[in-house]
Amino acid sequence: MLAMSITMPLFWGACSGRGTLMGDAITERDSLPVMDTEGVTSLISDSGVTRYRVKTKEWLVYDRKTPSYWAFEKGIYLEKFDTLFDVEASIKADTAYYYDKKRLWELIGNVDIVNVKGERFQTELLYWDQNKRTVYSDKFVRITQPERIITSLGFDSNEQMTVYTFRKPQGIFYFEDTPVASPDSLGTTPTDTLSVTPKAP
Repeated sequence: MLAMSITMPLFWGACSGRGTLMGDAITERDSLPVMDTEGVTSLISDSGVTRYRVKTKEWLVYDRKTPSYWAFEKGIYLEKFDTLFDVEASIKADTAYYYDKKRLWELIGNVDIVNVKGERFQTELLYWDQNKRTVYSDKFVRITQPERIITSLGFDSNEQMTVYTFRKPQGIFYFEDTPVASPDSLGTTPTDTLSVTPKAP
């Protein structure tokens, strides 16, 4: 998975009122973003080398919300480059939220991820916890590997999405003319987990 780190300085002004005491209240400022940027394309470097590109139609920052968060409600697309600047991994989602205090990403709607091994992950909801360095979902997930497709309800993975465990595997579908494997024929039950560690290239 992409390891993205964005540093963004924010500046606030200060003003003095008339000294009138006011109780806690929801003001217009509380519901407005401190930053609203459209048409964002950003290149991110790692050790002086450009490794990532982020694209989004709109980037909103809500610093007064509880919890505070960044919103990418018009979609987000991230790419990771190899040393030759070819795309080796990508993340796409209809909507994304980043909870900056928790360092937690929430990707929603048509989440489509391709890892460095060329495996494709598709789901409707995915979380990326940067503190715990884990990626997980409790929704239906479809993973396309070179020789098969694996489906499950929920999964847990490392950040790179190269080692993962299915929570409730539903089946393995091979591209060859072989019978579809159901959870029962795999010797598992709906509550079993299926650990997958892809072979090294």
